[in-house]
Amino acid sequence: MTSDPEESVRLQGYGEMTLRTAITTLMLLAPRERADAAIFRVRDGVRLASSEISELASNWGIEPTGDLRSPRLVRSPGLVPEQHWQDVVRGMVRDAPLPSLMVAFLLGVLVARR
Repeated sequence: MTSDPEESVRLQGYGEMTLRTAITTLMLLAPRERADAAIFRVRDGVRLASSEISELASNWGIEPTGDLRSPRLVRSPGLVPEQHWQDVVRGMVRDAPLPSLMVAFLLGVLVARR
């Protein structure tokens, strides 16, 4: 089991960082996103098991925050939460195939040049 907090790891979708930073970042995610994320060791490319991540987090005193997003209210008097567009766009980009991302980028460049 890896217990060196300064070991270099790669958090899927976030890049390379230390193990402690990766676990802290992972614990800040919503539970569903946390289940989909993965941490890989840089030295050998091995994926850390979720039980190992949970154990290291508890040993280092890092608590999972869960989904702490407080629903911000829209100007209307109803209790409809505001859309979290950053999360919507991030999910669309993660799931989109590369050719469609390239077309969207090129279209954005053309529109920006006008």
